[in-house]
Amino acid sequence: MEFAVVIILILLGILLLIVEFMLIPGITVAGIGCFFSFGASVYFAFKYWGTFGGILTLLGVLVFVPLLLYFIFKGKAFKPMMLSSDIDGRVKTVDEELIHIGDKGKTIGRLAPSGKAKINGIPLEARSLGTFIDHNTPVKVIKIERNTVYVEPLK
Repeated sequence: MEFAVVIILILLGILLLIVEFMLIPGITVAGIGCFFSFGASVYFAFKYWGTFGGILTLLGVLVFVPLLLYFIFKGKAFKPMMLSSDIDGRVKTVDEELIHIGDKGKTIGRLAPSGKAKINGIPLEARSLGTFIDHNTPVKVIKIERNTVYVEPLK
């Protein structure tokens, strides 16, 4: 009977751990229940079988449970439930051969403080340095950072 209690608590801990990983990630009731289930199994092993049995159960929980989870998640059983797509999208960067500091253009929409502008005939995302710039206002490029062009209104 004691053996069954310890094994059931370990299996319950593994089940709660899988629920924690797959269904409700984060520190939730399942994760806390998993921790208490493993702790109770080790406690009862020490209580029923003494120091040697308790240490074996503790080592089993600390070594074999992570190995079991590793092989479960690396196996084919959980592949249909896991995300397997790769993100290959890129942020559109400003072509610095076409847009230079000092180039002039017009805003397509209102920049509050970001919006659309047309510089050298190329529509792109532009930002002001905190001021709002109205529609169809002539602007000048003052800074280029990777995918953002900073502009200021012409005076």
